[in-house]
Amino acid sequence: MFLHYAMILGMFFLLTGCTQKNPDSRMNTSQVYAEFALGTVCTVNLYDHSSEKVYNDIFSRLFEIENLMSINKADTDVDRINQNAGIKPVQVHQEVIELLEKARDYAELSGGAFDPTVGPLVRLWGIGSADPQIPEQEAIQEALSLINWRDLVIDKEAGTAFLRRSNMMLDLGAIAKGYAADEAAKILSKAGVPGGIIDLGGNIVAYKNKKESNGEYTGFWRIGLQNPLEDRGTYIGILEVQHKSIVTSGIYERYAEINGTRYHHILSTANGYPVDNDLLSVTIIADASMDADALSTAVFALGYEKGRTLIESLDRVEGVFVFADKGIRLTQGAKSMFRLHDAASYCLLTD
Repeated sequence: MFLHYAMILGMFFLLTGCTQKNPDSRMNTSQVYAEFALGTVCTVNLYDHSSEKVYNDIFSRLFEIENLMSINKADTDVDRINQNAGIKPVQVHQEVIELLEKARDYAELSGGAFDPTVGPLVRLWGIGSADPQIPEQEAIQEALSLINWRDLVIDKEAGTAFLRRSNMMLDLGAIAKGYAADEAAKILSKAGVPGGIIDLGGNIVAYKNKKESNGEYTGFWRIGLQNPLEDRGTYIGILEVQHKSIVTSGIYERYAEINGTRYHHILSTANGYPVDNDLLSVTIIADASMDADALSTAVFALGYEKGRTLIESLDRVEGVFVFADKGIRLTQGAKSMFRLHDAASYCLLTD
């Protein structure tokens, strides 16, 4: 099965997690290369500068990161940290140390709304797995008691990481794809690629600039934002950006239907349930995909008021908030980037 992109208003890419496909499925044309990695379908489009070597270098790097940081594979660095929780520090690769430090920084910045030790709660709910469930309250409380980013001990000099208490568990799903997208962009930079799109299951890097009709790479990429309440491919608006990463967290990305009720995958570290506020989705626009990835989860969990305050405390970070009443609010910098498409259903709100 191939991954297709809609071409509307010149170009836009849907900001949505891709459907999981056969791990052996691959699309390899002169422009687009796609493979299953990091638990999703990942695509890279280099347009006129397609290169088999660059594509292979990128996907080799993605698989390398997956083999270091996945919790769904045995003997990755993160899996070994989890297996030795409460027992002993584990020697890990330097880039894992650096990512864990970054994750811990975002946990502190968000007051724990983003927390890399959320693994016990994620596993308990099983949303996105073959066997999702609504846990018993006692089990939720037990999982919550194991979540505390302060109990992640990192010794940069020794190159070790350690979870202080037994049964604690790292889950880097809210930051690792962003890190991987940034690594892919570094490969494009090293290869001298003038522009392209990296899409790691919804973590978008609009790399440098789009090629214009005059042959100059000075144009804006047009990135469509998924309508959270409609089928995949339905968009509410378009972001026009140059050399930015765009990541969305929302109720539609990954969820489970249990007894007729939909439960999404963004879990609250405060009460242990899927975050329930008036937001349908939050889109973050930032220079680095790792930052956009972590912030999209943190800001969604924090809610509009606290989330917007967090965004506005950071340089070169913007946000798009979509509310359950179909209102849309933008941070100041996002106002020049966003164009509303579905004005019949959604409206831009002013502060």
